Amino acid sequence: MVVPEFRSPQCRALCTKLLLTLWVFSFVGEACKKVTFHVPSTLEADKIIGRVSLKECLSSADGIMPSDPDFRVLDDGSVYPTRTVVLSDEKRSFTIQLSDSKMQTQKEIPVILEHKKKVLKKRHTKETVLRRSKRRWAPIPCSMQENSLGPFPLFLQQVQSDAAQNYTVFYSISGRGADQEPLNWFFIERDTGNLYCTRPVDREEYDVFDLIAYASTADGYSADLPLPLPIKIEDENDNYPLFTEAIYAFEVPEGSRLGTVVGTVCATDKDEPDTMHTRLKYSILEQTPPSPGLFSVHPDTGVITTVSHYMDREVVDKYKLIMKVQDMNGQFFGLISTSTCIITVQDSNDNAPTFRQNTYETAVEENTYNVEILRIPVDDKDMINTANWKANFTILKGNENGWFKITTDPVTNDGVLCVVKPLDYEENHQVTLEIGVNNEAPFIKDVANRIPTMNRAMVTVHVKDQNEGPECKPPEQYVRIKENSAVGSKINGYKAYDPETKNSNGLRYKKLQDPKDWVSIEEVSGLLTISKTLDREIMAPRNDMYNITVMAIDQEGKSCTGTLAVNIEDVNDNAPEIIQDYIVICKPKMGYTDISAVDPDEPIHGPPFQFNLANTSPEVNRIWTLNQVNDTAARLSYQKTADVQIYNVPVTVKDRAGQSATKILRVNLCDCTHPSQCPLRSRSAGITLGKWAILAILLGIALLFSVLLTLVCGVVTARKGKHFPEDLAQQNLIISNTEAPGDDRVCSANGFTTHTANNSSQGFCGTMGSGMRNGGQETIEMMKGHQTLDSCRVAGHHHTLDSSRGGHMDTDNCRYTYSEWHSFTQPRLGEDSIRGHTG
Repeated sequence: MVVPEFRSPQCRALCTKLLLTLWVFSFVGEACKKVTFHVPSTLEADKIIGRVSLKECLSSADGIMPSDPDFRVLDDGSVYPTRTVVLSDEKRSFTIQLSDSKMQTQKEIPVILEHKKKVLKKRHTKETVLRRSKRRWAPIPCSMQENSLGPFPLFLQQVQSDAAQNYTVFYSISGRGADQEPLNWFFIERDTGNLYCTRPVDREEYDVFDLIAYASTADGYSADLPLPLPIKIEDENDNYPLFTEAIYAFEVPEGSRLGTVVGTVCATDKDEPDTMHTRLKYSILEQTPPSPGLFSVHPDTGVITTVSHYMDREVVDKYKLIMKVQDMNGQFFGLISTSTCIITVQDSNDNAPTFRQNTYETAVEENTYNVEILRIPVDDKDMINTANWKANFTILKGNENGWFKITTDPVTNDGVLCVVKPLDYEENHQVTLEIGVNNEAPFIKDVANRIPTMNRAMVTVHVKDQNEGPECKPPEQYVRIKENSAVGSKINGYKAYDPETKNSNGLRYKKLQDPKDWVSIEEVSGLLTISKTLDREIMAPRNDMYNITVMAIDQEGKSCTGTLAVNIEDVNDNAPEIIQDYIVICKPKMGYTDISAVDPDEPIHGPPFQFNLANTSPEVNRIWTLNQVNDTAARLSYQKTADVQIYNVPVTVKDRAGQSATKILRVNLCDCTHPSQCPLRSRSAGITLGKWAILAILLGIALLFSVLLTLVCGVVTARKGKHFPEDLAQQNLIISNTEAPGDDRVCSANGFTTHTANNSSQGFCGTMGSGMRNGGQETIEMMKGHQTLDSCRVAGHHHTLDSSRGGHMDTDNCRYTYSEWHSFTQPRLGEDSIRGHTG
């Protein structure tokens, strides 16, 4: 230990005696036996008291626990106070508990701390007094040379403890290189404290070994605190500097200014930093091609820059540099490494495209377009297929009318001149163009200041004459014709002309398309002749032009086509027409109805319309009134006293030009809440027969055959002794509501009983309609005045066919003559025909 230094000799002597008394100790006992430490009365915190041999007690111990919390025990058996402890008694004891969790084993080591003054050994009078200046437990810093050649083991230094003057001290070391990996590279002599190294050391692998030296007595007492003992490995310049890359690749634009940074090379050295061994210097050993020298490198940073502005890619596009790096600050004895640097010169637009000729000539036939007429090659020294090489052509003069267009062929870089609009020989025999060319990329500033950026050439285009044939210009011509013009009238037709003569002489005309075939065309003059009456109203849509396609042909057979757009002017040839034919008015819910009219003529001959009741009977004028609603509609009203029936109301409508028409409206004044509840019963008979009317006529013919068959049956029955009345054909005629005979039959004769098909029948059985089959829900009616068959009454009673099943029915009041039957069927035939027409 280090003894404090005092100025007074008396103080030094007294201090020496006290320290010797306090630090004398003895170790009594064996493994797992009692251990006694002789300690001073005051124990300082974290200051070693002594060392216990734990392995001798329990070598496999993995748990160490002192029973007294004022102390702690390390793995090597060193005992330390956790705080400052003052021993009030001469002794203090505690135990150290050792445990092996795997073997389930526990052992204890009793520890006794004794506070007892140690009697110093008396010095004989003949013994000389040892005098020394200063004792130490701190050796000078130790180091060894990297890659030392030995001899090994190599002595490094001697470690000594102050306690060795009073006690027998044994030395030991621990740490990396001793008892830790790498093992046994260093050792210390137990008795002398001499420290040795057993082998050469590479500093790049281990730059320092932090060893700890211990001084202890034979009984395990630590005579001094553990001593840190760092062993530094002195660096040797045994590593070459190495570039980070074997080959560097840089790019630099051609024509770069002086001092342009090309790139940076970098090297590393594993030797000790901040020493001459790692102080590097860069230089260029060789440049290919060698002349001229264009590059330099900063010796400290490795930055490569340009030293000349003469860098033309078109001359040399790539340079190769051999780079050198040397340690020891570039001194001749420093270690050297090399690397390769490839510098590619990037293309800049420093060369303008040039025409191979100053003038060009070409020819094109008139009226041709979208054709290529000339290819103009250019030369450019810049890199092919880059924006610096690609040409951009422009027509500077001569293309004011837009006849030409010039583009660039992406493969050959030629200018391709094309005609995009037809040329006319009669207008221009030749056209002179000025063509300019530059690159897609702009020129660099230095070049733009030295040379013109656009090269120019003149192109003369000769226009060749050709027989063009007739021209139909404009392609669409217009003409007006009034509708209903007289057949045979002549009007101007389409006019084409010959571009050579500027007139129409010698041209022939032919009609290609006439949708309605209304006109014909004269072959020589091209005049139109009306061949049919023109009706504007049948055109769809009516306001469109009527287009006639005409072909003009010259004497050589060349032709052109044009369109003659005919505007058919409207005349007032159509009267307005009321839209409605049949109207239902529900009384009293509806007090009026609106009627409207349309006129197919143009609006100038159409609305506003005038609506009036035509000259009718006083009864119609008394019941009905007509008031204007708007330009195309009127309101038809009735008097509240009008009867519920069907009325024929004639209405006249007139357009603004006086064209008028009268229409008879059938108005059904019905007692209903909705018009759908009042179906039409009867309409006028003078209407064209439809399919339903024809079917009704056939049904009437079938009924006539039924009458004849009834007569035949009567004759046969008379022969058998049964007499039918002579007027059988004039008596009850039952009309079926179906087109085919039903299953039910009714035997109808004077005095005969009528039965259904389910009862026994006698005599001739006429066909009964579906109304009878359905239980009499629908009755069979025959008109006679305002009566039906249902209204026939016998002796003041009402009878139906159903009621006649169980009794007799007097048919005298229900007999009809053939003329009455004819008058009954004809209105129905007319109604069926109307239904068929409307259907």
